[in-house]
Amino acid sequence: MMVKICCLGAGYVGGPTMAVIALKCPDIQVVVVDITKSRIDAWNSDTLPIYEPGLDDVVKQCRGRNLFFSNDIEKHVCDADIIFVSVNTPTKTRGLGAGKAADLTYWESAARMIADVAKSDKIVVEKSTVPVKTAEAIEKILTHNSNGINFQILSNPEFLAEGTAIQDLFNPDRVLIGGRETPEGQKAVQTLKAVYAHWVPEDQILTTNLWSAELSKLAANAFLAQRISSVNAMSALCEATGANVSEVSYAVGKDSRIGPKFLNASVGFGGSCFQKDILNLVYICECNGLPEVANYWKQVIKINDYQKSRFVNRVVSSMFNTVANKKIAVLGFAFKKDTGDTRETPAIDVCKGLLGDKAKISIYDPQVTEDQIQRDLAMNKFDWDHPVHLQPMSPTTTKQVSVTWDPYEAAKDAHGICILTEWDEFKKLDYQRIYESMQKPAFVFDGRNVVDSEKLREIGFIVYSIGKPLDAWLKDMPAVA
Repeated sequence: MMVKICCLGAGYVGGPTMAVIALKCPDIQVVVVDITKSRIDAWNSDTLPIYEPGLDDVVKQCRGRNLFFSNDIEKHVCDADIIFVSVNTPTKTRGLGAGKAADLTYWESAARMIADVAKSDKIVVEKSTVPVKTAEAIEKILTHNSNGINFQILSNPEFLAEGTAIQDLFNPDRVLIGGRETPEGQKAVQTLKAVYAHWVPEDQILTTNLWSAELSKLAANAFLAQRISSVNAMSALCEATGANVSEVSYAVGKDSRIGPKFLNASVGFGGSCFQKDILNLVYICECNGLPEVANYWKQVIKINDYQKSRFVNRVVSSMFNTVANKKIAVLGFAFKKDTGDTRETPAIDVCKGLLGDKAKISIYDPQVTEDQIQRDLAMNKFDWDHPVHLQPMSPTTTKQVSVTWDPYEAAKDAHGICILTEWDEFKKLDYQRIYESMQKPAFVFDGRNVVDSEKLREIGFIVYSIGKPLDAWLKDMPAVA
């Protein structure tokens, strides 16, 4: 009998993961369902709703064969043997644990719906990043509404990196499956393991108890974010002392115990998970009476916020302490290169900081639409992770912000350029041409250390690169506003 998989949620996790499972397991039928009709329509069209290198090919090979996208949620949940749940788990904006705790509204309603429509035994897999002990809550909802049907809950956290998601799925470092330590729980673990074993070597499929799997995901993201905050903290010290953060991080990364990855100083980390997962970890620590541990992890986010405000202060203080009515070009809005994702991107806080000082901003990003940028700049913190129909409707477009599809257009008549995403194309721009079109003195604030600052200085720019020795010009300007 053909195994049937249904995935609730057709976002950054559900879409690519299910597409790769379908590709690697031709004997399994995979259906991705979502309440948002426009999103499912996009998955069924030639223009997929997310940009991810390699994703188009995978979807085109399987769609209509053993990969389907549908709005008929209940039918497919009813038919499935394994149900992946990858719905959003945003940070709560109000009530108990506001600003830290995960909001499990969407998770809970998914669980109740599964219990309502199920007519046969199901394996329910949590795929969203969810706080530790979510599985327990979900299990209670399912068993109390089970009508004699057996539900096994597994935790199978996602370790995708956007921009390389397809490669990450083809060759994962590890696949983690957590389940109950009962015979039924272990049988469910083996069932899911058999799916991944179609293409992942057995020794890379780790099985643990439920809590270990849930916590491993939060811990991994906290460790990664901590590395970025560590090198960003060093970048501030480098600027103050005349050291070069690239040299320092290269030297540090040469230590095999530390390793070279995730040691690039920048304007700050972004993305849908790091901040959310750390806030979640902090909240769980507080709830378990561990304030010292909570405060330790809080510091990772504090340094990230500090780095963003430090960057804005640097921009403003360099330009004679005012950017009012000055045009500033922002190159890059996504939180990192090779993705159109803007969730928690540092560009939002940098732009808001500049707008707060009355700057006029012109933004260019090769993958992000004007609508998305205006929405991001109009939104309150944490709104982005709730369904679109609950977000503020047509956002009040900020008059001070224009969005263009041409980097040269963005830079024309600008006083300064802020590079906020490390898109490869920013290394190849004709900076001589840009310099000639700008107001003088012309500034470049490189928030990702992508440009050759010496070459730019030869052209005539005043250059600020994070964590690098300062221009004479910048030395005279106070670093902190």
